[in-house]
Amino acid sequence: MNFFAVLLALLLEQLKPLRHGNSIHQQVISWVRWTGRNFDAGREHHSVVVWGITVIGPGIVTAAVHMLISHYLGFVLALAFDVLILYLTLGFRQFSHYFTDIRDALEQGDDLEARRLLSAWRHLDASELPRTELLRHVIEHSLLAAHRHVFGVFFWFVVLSTLGLGPAGAVLYRMAEFASRYWAFNSRTLDAPTNERLMILSRRMFGWIDYVPARMTATGFAIVGNFEEAVNGWRRDAALWLHANEGIILASAAGALGLQLGGAAAPGVTPDRSKTFDSGVDAEATGADGSTPGALPQLGHLQSVVALVWRSVVLWMLLLALLTLANLVG
Repeated sequence: MNFFAVLLALLLEQLKPLRHGNSIHQQVISWVRWTGRNFDAGREHHSVVVWGITVIGPGIVTAAVHMLISHYLGFVLALAFDVLILYLTLGFRQFSHYFTDIRDALEQGDDLEARRLLSAWRHLDASELPRTELLRHVIEHSLLAAHRHVFGVFFWFVVLSTLGLGPAGAVLYRMAEFASRYWAFNSRTLDAPTNERLMILSRRMFGWIDYVPARMTATGFAIVGNFEEAVNGWRRDAALWLHANEGIILASAAGALGLQLGGAAAPGVTPDRSKTFDSGVDAEATGADGSTPGALPQLGHLQSVVALVWRSVVLWMLLLALLTLANLVG
């Protein structure tokens, strides 16, 4: 059932992708805002309560609905429910329009528009990034987006669905990831009052939830890319990034593709992207200190990134199909 649910959700998303700023996304924003406003009084234990209600609450509801449908309405409707939840939580089209628009702008030589699109996507100042650094950031953000919208959701859906909880894992992962970004974004960009403990807790909890999926994604990149260089990059270069899970994914992908990622130009993957990078330095002029070894990012590498991600999807789908087949035969 897991294999067919994921396959149908991916096919449905390709045929009819959710439009940007859809009503479901707006409802998620409203939910996170409501829980923070009504349950956060600024004390340490309140941050635990808010995070639990915001993230775990929807997961419990999803699991309960799945079990009720399975028990009273049967397998087919339970599968349809799983596909619906996966359609809302898993897929490339939730971020790929930015990637496609930036690639099109770069192909037309419109670096200014590409920088504007990157700024709109990641809410950062990319106005002075040189072209090589612009490509580097697009690649990094795209790899992390693919992980968080596809591979991380995929992993937790399979794990909790195997335990009979349906698509609760997909909801749990997406809510944890969104909450970690939302409260940090409110505090940093909107200057809204946010419990600092809540921001720290949400970031830490998502780091734990993403611990195994990040390593699974990095392993997939190594298998379908240059395995030896990916593993070497993972061991040698992951510490270049401040956040361990991000560093493992990007270092493995850099080795798999033979690319320079990391580097000196800010902003990067996150506002506190690296332990060592200084702002506004052109990597081509500095020899890309702090980067992974490999070729400087070029426009053609964007297609290589797409191919790497799709090969990883095929790899994990094949493994899931084999597990499903073994379960049916057994």
